[in-house]
Amino acid sequence: MIRVVIADDHELIREGVKKIVRHCADLKIVGEAADLKQSIALIAQVRPDVAVLDISLPDSDGLDGLAELRRHFPALRIVMLSMHPEERFALAAMRAGALAYVSKSMASSELVEAIRCVGTGRPWVGPRVAALLQQEGDPAARARHESLTPRESEIVALIGAGLQIKQVAAELGISVSSVNTYRSRIFRKMGMSTNASLIRYALQHGLAG
Repeated sequence: MIRVVIADDHELIREGVKKIVRHCADLKIVGEAADLKQSIALIAQVRPDVAVLDISLPDSDGLDGLAELRRHFPALRIVMLSMHPEERFALAAMRAGALAYVSKSMASSELVEAIRCVGTGRPWVGPRVAALLQQEGDPAARARHESLTPRESEIVALIGAGLQIKQVAAELGISVSSVNTYRSRIFRKMGMSTNASLIRYALQHGLAG
């Protein structure tokens, strides 16, 4: 029996995962949490085999939640569940310690397959991730935006759409200084130094919102 915890801030998603798993005799949901803090407390209490972790929890940014769970529970096997396509975060998530990356657009059978595979300690690689891993050997094939967090990706999309920093801040409900901090991180990760180059990149890769 593979014991599973679900960490997702959307009740609809948690209920969907529970409904999928309910029909699997070898899988059992032993708890659910809506944010990272709850997840840490729950996992410490019930000690599951696998955590199905949403990439965007309210109190963690992108892969930070994955890193925090790995820090607290090094042996925990993690399936990253994400609304973002594999091209955005899959390789970064698996490099950070996730054993599987499942897009929410995938069929329910793939999530079950991923949980079963990860539950045995083996990584699960879907077809899109497999294609990305094949490309990984060629530095020119790697997308520079792949390591961005969901929040950083939002900012790239808005800047790419031509919004000014004040407009980005208003759109996301955060301060101008926070946007500037995120933008500095984005520049550093992507090897850029101007909004113009970022806008060009966003347009070329279909990232502009």
